[in-house]
Amino acid sequence: MINQIPMTLQGVKKLHKELQKLKYIERPKIINAIIEARKHGDLKENAEYQSAREAQSFCEGRIKEIEIKLSNANIIDITKIIHNNKIIFGSTISILNTLTNKIISYKIVGHDESDLKNNLISINAPIARALIGKKKDDIVSVKTPRGVIKYKILNIEYI
Repeated sequence: MINQIPMTLQGVKKLHKELQKLKYIERPKIINAIIEARKHGDLKENAEYQSAREAQSFCEGRIKEIEIKLSNANIIDITKIIHNNKIIFGSTISILNTLTNKIISYKIVGHDESDLKNNLISINAPIARALIGKKKDDIVSVKTPRGVIKYKILNIEYI
């Protein structure tokens, strides 16, 4: 049995958009590149052909991967979940690092959606695991390679 993959509505939309681009823009470009490269003769010595075939392999693999993820997606719409003012999957949280007094905001998302540069952290990340189920003003301790860091939860949003 394949496990359900938790995803936000935004994450599913992003995967659908990537899938459409791969199927209807990238795939035809690659097919045309293969056709063009075949016209150049010997395929064993044809770098353009080999490159196009590698691109095709990557594209087809990514299409299959996205289709599997979407077919197993457990889409979680944060706006429709009873949260009891606790941090849940999909919550956007502002926390204060009690050591540095730095405020950080994160949104807890599925593993495939995580993007630290955009403050999207995986549900599997240690900090997300520590935050799940907590409420505003709670203090959370997170084990990191640099030691235990304490955070105070300043705000929770369900957007």
